[in-house]
Amino acid sequence: MTLPNKITIVRIGLIPIFVLLAVYYGDSVREREPEEWERFAAIVVFLIAAASDGLDGYIARRYNQRSRLGAILDPIADKGLLLAGLLTLTFTDWGYRFPLWFPVLVISRDIIVVAGSFGLHYLNGTVQVRPRWTGKIATVLQMIAIAWVMLGFRWPPPQWPVVAAGVFTFLSGIAYVRDGIGQLQGHPAGEAGAEK
Repeated sequence: MTLPNKITIVRIGLIPIFVLLAVYYGDSVREREPEEWERFAAIVVFLIAAASDGLDGYIARRYNQRSRLGAILDPIADKGLLLAGLLTLTFTDWGYRFPLWFPVLVISRDIIVVAGSFGLHYLNGTVQVRPRWTGKIATVLQMIAIAWVMLGFRWPPPQWPVVAAGVFTFLSGIAYVRDGIGQLQGHPAGEAGAEK
C-alpha cells in the first residue's frame, strides 16, 4: 500500500461525499432555498479529488512507487469522479441540468471501449489501447462542462461546452473503434474469423 495508492483510495472515498453534497444542494435549489454552503463544499470536494489525481501520479513517478494496484485504482478513481459529476448534474438541479444524451454518450463510449478491449483480448490474445488526442480533449471538455455548471457560469451558455464535449466524445469513440477493427484485421485470428 504505497502513498500514491492511499491518495487514490481517499479520492475514491471523496466521490460519494461530493455526490451527497451535490444532491442536497440540488434539492435546496428545487425548493427555492439554495444552500450555498453545500454548493461551495461540493465544489471544494470535487476540486480536491481532481487535484489529487495529479498528486498521486507525480509521487508515483518521482519516487518510483508505481504498482499494479495503482494501475487498477487510478482509472477507477478518475472515471468514477467524472461519471459522478456527469450523472449528478444530469439528475439534480444546479440551475442547469445536463441533457440526458450527454452522460448516455459518455457511458456508451466507455462501455464500447471496455467491451471491445475484452473482445480483442479474447480473439487476438492481446490488445493495445492507445490514448488518442480526441479522447484527451473529450475528457478535458467533459471536466470543463462540469465546472461550468458547478461554478454557475452563464456566458458562454453551458450548452456550448456540453456540445463541444459531446462532439469530441463521439469522435474519440469512433477513433477507438477504428483502432480495434484495425487490430482485429491485422491479426491472424482476426483474418481467420473474417474468412468464415
